[in-house]
Amino acid sequence: MSNKLETLDLFLEPADNSRLASLCGPFDDNIQHIERRLGVEITYRQNAFKIMGKNQSVFAAAELLKKLYVETQPVKGKQPDLEPDQVHLAIQELKVLEQAQDEGEVGSETFIKTKRGVVKPRNPNQSQYVANILTHDITFGIGPAGTGKTYLAVACAVDALERQEVRRILLTRPAVEAGEKLGFLPGDLSQKVDPYLRPLYDALFEMLGFEKVERLIERNVIEIAPLAYMRGRTLNDAFIILDESQNTTTEQMKMFLTRIGFNSKAVITGDITQIDLPRGAKSGLRHAIEVLQDVEELSFNFFRSHDVVRHPVVQRVVVAYDKWDEKQKREQIERAKARDAVQQAATSASE
Repeated sequence: MSNKLETLDLFLEPADNSRLASLCGPFDDNIQHIERRLGVEITYRQNAFKIMGKNQSVFAAAELLKKLYVETQPVKGKQPDLEPDQVHLAIQELKVLEQAQDEGEVGSETFIKTKRGVVKPRNPNQSQYVANILTHDITFGIGPAGTGKTYLAVACAVDALERQEVRRILLTRPAVEAGEKLGFLPGDLSQKVDPYLRPLYDALFEMLGFEKVERLIERNVIEIAPLAYMRGRTLNDAFIILDESQNTTTEQMKMFLTRIGFNSKAVITGDITQIDLPRGAKSGLRHAIEVLQDVEELSFNFFRSHDVVRHPVVQRVVVAYDKWDEKQKREQIERAKARDAVQQAATSASE
């Protein structure tokens, strides 16, 4: 299977702003739901949609959008609102998840050997992700928590270090929660950013052992740095992991990607549905997907909810929260409609 990101342009006719607003939902909730379920990236301007992702997922998403757009046709002159339940049912009726999963052609199974044991991908998407990391200098892993993006990236980094393909591992992520207060936290630089890099540490401890990781950090073979400290550096002979990249700004993402030097690999992981940036700031990860989609030397890997490999109850917890969120959104929409109706009645009475 080609590693290149597939892109499909879709034009929904006839162009109708009211129908398009109904299709996308409040704050693009319906579009985000489709992105999560199918593992694609959807951008649009008026009735021109661009869908990016794996081949079958892209065509499945296009069919879904066309079907849902038909359901937004006015009934007796009234514009219907497309509810989250309708999106969910349309996904099931069209069996688009089966289409998206029926991609096969995944590369041969790849094992990652570390001194603590063998790390084995647990599903086709993970196998393809590992294969892409091994064959590309820059790899993006995009998807929900629990899909193994960070863990497998660390495993590949440890493997490369032990086989002496690189001389050091560098771990970084944006410290969004701390903002400008990072300097007031106690300890040295490593201790200041420890809370933000704990998932990376946990994976390292599991694969190398606590004592060895501590020794490698002391020798600067494993380096921990917040993203803000990367400016001006050129990183040669290194395996670099940027975690939580959805919280980078567009400027930070460009800065990071231009730090990569000779004989270096970079893995960028993130979840575009969990952006913590201030309102109005565009995610550097989302921007990179749009800008870099045609660069053949890069690899984009999209994970979906069914790729979650943690304890089985985690998947059920995620589903329960999704249902609760959808219920809250429906109630919010109903309250807004009720307020509008009251205001309209008051306006009519005053006239």
